[in-house]
Amino acid sequence: MNDKNPKNGFHRADEKQRRIGKPNADGAGKFIRISPQSIKRPEAAKNKRENTVSEARSAALRALYDVYYVNAYSNLSLDKQLRNTHMSDEDKRLATNIFYQCVENRSKIDYILSPYIKSEPEQIVKCILHIASAQILFMDRVPAHAAVNEAVNQTRLYKKDENAGFVNGVLRSLLRDKESGSLHVPSRGGSNFAYLQAEYSASSDAVQALINSFGEEEAEMILSYKPAQRFETVRANLLKAQDQDLEAFMDASGIKWEKSIVPHAYRAYKSGNLTQTPQYSQGLFSLQGESAMLAALAVEPARGKSILDACAAPGGKASFICELMQGTGRVHAWDIHEHRVELMKQNARRLGLDNLRCSVKDATVFKSDLEMTQDAVLVDAPCSGFGVVADKPDITYHFTFARLNELVNTQKQILDTCCEYVKAGGLLVYSTCTLLKEENENQIECFLQRHPNYKPEADTGYLPVLLRKKTKDGMIRITGHHDGLEGFFIARLRRVR
Repeated sequence: MNDKNPKNGFHRADEKQRRIGKPNADGAGKFIRISPQSIKRPEAAKNKRENTVSEARSAALRALYDVYYVNAYSNLSLDKQLRNTHMSDEDKRLATNIFYQCVENRSKIDYILSPYIKSEPEQIVKCILHIASAQILFMDRVPAHAAVNEAVNQTRLYKKDENAGFVNGVLRSLLRDKESGSLHVPSRGGSNFAYLQAEYSASSDAVQALINSFGEEEAEMILSYKPAQRFETVRANLLKAQDQDLEAFMDASGIKWEKSIVPHAYRAYKSGNLTQTPQYSQGLFSLQGESAMLAALAVEPARGKSILDACAAPGGKASFICELMQGTGRVHAWDIHEHRVELMKQNARRLGLDNLRCSVKDATVFKSDLEMTQDAVLVDAPCSGFGVVADKPDITYHFTFARLNELVNTQKQILDTCCEYVKAGGLLVYSTCTLLKEENENQIECFLQRHPNYKPEADTGYLPVLLRKKTKDGMIRITGHHDGLEGFFIARLRRVR
């Protein structure tokens, strides 16, 4: 145990835990949720065969079924399975790798398997085929025969004995064609549009939307982007500690880290599950995406201000604003869902944020008592999430233009309502974790036409120097493949009267 700074409580955790899931950057994936289908996941048979299937593959299969057929979010589905099973860290990593290989390559696996399948298999059988195919196609360290054998065992375990021969035959054919170099893989030889769909598991609407905004070349860069090395972004709770305290904690814990270009942010590599450390429970630090931190900085937090975060859950930006205001003033944090507001309240207690007020409120409904009362309003709007595809690869698979139109209309309603709460001279900050122009630049241009009492804010001082040149008319679009941060859009508008 390291006692460098016992005052702030930063010391080595008693037992390091390996990271078992992807970070959930604040602001990521905040689109309005479609209600899950009422589909119950098939239960595995409880018999002597159960021990013939590894728990890692079983957990991956259960999580995959929920994503494919119950509309579950990929990161939440996997985290649930990993929490509810007793596996070694190595098995958790295996389950995570298998699961994300399936989700990221869903359409590609279907394309490669299509020559061997004449009709659509049952849902659980299809998931079993995908689990095994991902190992055979994308995971060289997994013995192919083990993947095939366990797939057959899983089929029997789920009382689908009549499909065991089918599963075995499909996977043996897949393995034979892989070894001979004759796999049916997506090719650029035909339609580039079709290639993008199959190669990156994106719906036709998702591909078309990206091409409409950026052209084919840039669209593919967005779909294909993955960071060279996974990391979590960590920042100290400025009410309880300083940046150097966080650095000392990471050093003592053996965590490799580097400073971000974003103030107070650090990229932590192979950091284990930081949320399970005593220091996290004591509220000494938070995990938050770098781009989300920039959105918080955009409202110009300062002592004594009154600021509204109108679509706040899970609450990272509102918390950061409170800390930057040094516990003074008032930050209002709204969300439409009661359970998400309760999570924000729990986080506020963990961090010791006495100036945070969390409420269940619909940001589209006007509150007359708040008219022209806020120094700044942050609208981190529900969106399609194209900026965080690297962390949530199922986003593009489910995207539709009908859903986009719903989101654009909701964003408009929230902007038109919440802009009335800003004082004259105050700031309205609009942000999303998507890249589409319909939700970003076009949305702001239309807003300014409807509200001539707002003007673009030219000051770029809230941004790191490297990003300031990217701003135009108070707006900045951040992309992973160009900037190395989460995809994000931020627009700053000043109320002039």
